[in-house]
Amino acid sequence: MAGRALLSVSDKTGVADLGRELVGMGWELLASGRTAATLASAGLPVTPVEEVTGFPEMLGGRVKTLHPRIHAGILADRSDPAHGRELAAQAIEAIDLVVCNLYPFRESPGIETIDIGGPTLVRGAAKNHAHVGVVVDPADYGWVVEELRRSGRLGEESRRRLARAAFAHTAAYDAAIVAWLDAQDPGEALPLSLHLCLERAQDLRYGENPHQRGARYREVGAASWWDGVTQRSGTDLSYLNVLDSEAAWALVHDLSRAGSSGGPAAVVVKHANPCGAAVAGDLATAYCLAVAGDPVSAFGGIVALSQPVTAAAASAMVEGPQADVVLAPGYEDESVAMLARRRRSTRILEAGPPGGPSGGPAPGSWDLRPVAGGFLVQGPDRVGLARDGWKVVTRAVPTEAQWRDLELAWLLAAATWSNAVALVAGGAAVGLGGGQPSRVDAAAIAVRKAGGRAAGAVAASDGFFPFRDGVELLAGAGVAAVVQPGGSVRDPEVIEAADERGIAMVLTGERHFRH
Repeated sequence: MAGRALLSVSDKTGVADLGRELVGMGWELLASGRTAATLASAGLPVTPVEEVTGFPEMLGGRVKTLHPRIHAGILADRSDPAHGRELAAQAIEAIDLVVCNLYPFRESPGIETIDIGGPTLVRGAAKNHAHVGVVVDPADYGWVVEELRRSGRLGEESRRRLARAAFAHTAAYDAAIVAWLDAQDPGEALPLSLHLCLERAQDLRYGENPHQRGARYREVGAASWWDGVTQRSGTDLSYLNVLDSEAAWALVHDLSRAGSSGGPAAVVVKHANPCGAAVAGDLATAYCLAVAGDPVSAFGGIVALSQPVTAAAASAMVEGPQADVVLAPGYEDESVAMLARRRRSTRILEAGPPGGPSGGPAPGSWDLRPVAGGFLVQGPDRVGLARDGWKVVTRAVPTEAQWRDLELAWLLAAATWSNAVALVAGGAAVGLGGGQPSRVDAAAIAVRKAGGRAAGAVAASDGFFPFRDGVELLAGAGVAAVVQPGGSVRDPEVIEAADERGIAMVLTGERHFRH
């Protein structure tokens, strides 16, 4: 007999084929419950676990493999003569291979899908990987069979590789249970502990700089829009390509869904900051308006489009500044070829809605920022556009067109690194100033970039104006309306400055810093 294998799997994918291969190589099969029934129905000789333990399954299947005759066979150190004597004294046979995956807790969370026997089998076999192989992923069945067929046994490196995968499997499983239990406790705004289990999903061309290595990881069991991305052309993605694309893709979808401002949208992002954005009647126009916001910064940026790329939009993009990445939900025939001819290295990505599988933020997702010895943790920042919750505090009231631009400017200011001021006119960004320690400096940058386009534009500030100077600067450039959170002790002075200049001011009551 080549060896003894214990099979106890919730996911039955490929298990009958695996059993057939093992039997063909002379292995004896042991199996629990439904796994034994699956193997038997495939015509394979299989010994039910209860025949080994001499004890029936009980408690509705909660207890079946939790028995010394199973775990001693898995955990025995074959190099220790004392272990061998103890097995012989109890007439226990060693188990050489454990094939086990766990109850589908992520798909159906609940008490009855919390596996106990499975993790115990997996951890026991992984602990004793010097002598026992453990397989938790049906995707590994193929190469395991090939190695057994070729060598008659699993090599040391393979057993270690499988053991690592097994411990990662149980760690992610336990993390999912903790997160579920946290969700049952509405009294805790933030969990008492966080258990991140990440798997490498994509190797990147390099990290933030070419001398750094980089990869994209995803939370185990929590796929995102990135996992559905199809790269239609261009070189491999780098760390910054992914980071900037994430910002661009989220923002363009926010703009296209922004109530009265909604429509075909285009965004240009550079270094995680928007440098151009527009909503228009068609995609080609939206792209041209977005690039016109800051054509110099747009070179080498990330272009995100809210609708499939038409031939007209592709033609406009070919005439525009070179982009490092183009993201869109689809491409008409020849559009990809038109864009690729401009610059073969441009990454052309086809993607689904941002966020989790449903298109929104993944449930229970947290915003994490590393600090020495740990992380800062907060909930995700969601930017509201509930106009009925906003308050006009000046004598002047925004026109309907200004309201639409104020909504767009508010989204742009929230997406720009703080301190941030965004100027918008006619559904397009005309000046963006961000990343400044002084809010009046951010306003000055936005005005400088806008030039003459500031006249009649609207402005948004991600935080309150601490003094009247920022509003005076904007009004002096011709800005007609301002939206800001409010909340400063000098709000009355700031509002007075707006009234003196005859501009409208709207307070949202909500700050959107981004650092």
